[in-house]
Amino acid sequence: MAKRRSDKLVKRRILLFFVFFGAIIGPLSYSFFSNIDKIMEINRDKKNLEDKLSSLKDEEDVLNSDIKKLNDPEYVARYAREKYLYSKDGELIIRIPDDE
Repeated sequence: MAKRRSDKLVKRRILLFFVFFGAIIGPLSYSFFSNIDKIMEINRDKKNLEDKLSSLKDEEDVLNSDIKKLNDPEYVARYAREKYLYSKDGELIIRIPDDE
């Protein structure tokens, strides 16, 4: 009878240990996996922002190139003649329609 009682006591202690262990591990596991999800989301956002930064830097390079070109008076004159159909004195502009 004493052995039965000690077996029940051991089983209760083991059960209490697993309940206590589960009560601690459960919330910690939830916290861990929710933090991993947040980290993955932040990494996705970081990649998107890095891609956007790269495209904005490319656009900045193009705009800086345009600024350099627009500081050249010969380029500005040629651009105005082509785009807005300005002509030099004595020059005749003939517009050819696009095939589209």
